[in-house]
Amino acid sequence: MRTFIPHFEVGRLCKCKTINEYTMKQTLLILIAAAFFMACTRKQHNQDERTITVTIEPIRYFTERIAGDKFKVVSMVPGGSSPETYDPTPQQLVHLSGSEAYLRIGYIGFEQTWMQRLAENAPKMKVFNLSQDVPLIKEEGHRHGDHFHAGGVEPHIWNSPANARIIARNIYRALCELDPANKDFYARNLEKLNREIEETDHEIRTLLSKPHDKSFLIYHPALSYYARDYGLHQVCIEENGKEPSATHLKELLDLCRKEGIQTVFVQKEFDTRNAELVAKEAGAQLVSINPLNYEWKKELIQTTKALCHE
Repeated sequence: MRTFIPHFEVGRLCKCKTINEYTMKQTLLILIAAAFFMACTRKQHNQDERTITVTIEPIRYFTERIAGDKFKVVSMVPGGSSPETYDPTPQQLVHLSGSEAYLRIGYIGFEQTWMQRLAENAPKMKVFNLSQDVPLIKEEGHRHGDHFHAGGVEPHIWNSPANARIIARNIYRALCELDPANKDFYARNLEKLNREIEETDHEIRTLLSKPHDKSFLIYHPALSYYARDYGLHQVCIEENGKEPSATHLKELLDLCRKEGIQTVFVQKEFDTRNAELVAKEAGAQLVSINPLNYEWKKELIQTTKALCHE
């Protein structure tokens, strides 16, 4: 069986030693053309894609629930990293220039250190403060590593259903400003998210209606708003944002015995050795939590169950 070769390909075929070589070259040309087409399509898609940047995963969770498929939401601080000490990569800074907006938490260490530079790096990007209208816990300012908690504000506002409702409303307002044509779409998604937040609050209160620890120990004070909302006492192992001294550790042990503290929370972003020591000496359970978990509801429920020893 003879292979038919178009007239306009004869010249190129003459440079090929065999029909198989000709076929391979044709296949390669087709693959290159396809790859070029896909790259152009992907580039156009990325240009059309609207992007919002947030600081941490729980805020990405809230934002995605309301934004739906209208925006791509990316976090600056990846899972497993501490927003107290994280530095963005050069690639992140490049990608940030494509964001329409940055939804900042308000006072977290990463934002205190980097927010001004991030805004300067992307001058067209709008910045929204999600802590607006949140009843903030004021604390004595302290240095933590290479940064300072400015303004004496406890920054972990997202670990509270009461605060989450306010954060969600602020996200909704930001989205409506960025994309007023889809206001009704965002309103429906906000309503769904608010129902989920209400369910979370109800489940927490139901759990805490049973016998539970009234006080708990935690290395870094990430549950201040959670403790305030549910009448709990959070005791911090950190001493003014630093590793605890021997004197402070002894005071913590005495407090654990006095208040009958049975739960010590640890986070993977921080050194757990002192927490393990205190838990062992106090006969308390050591529980690993992740207040930076994307699965916001699941994390708060698991934390509450730990206090109920479930």
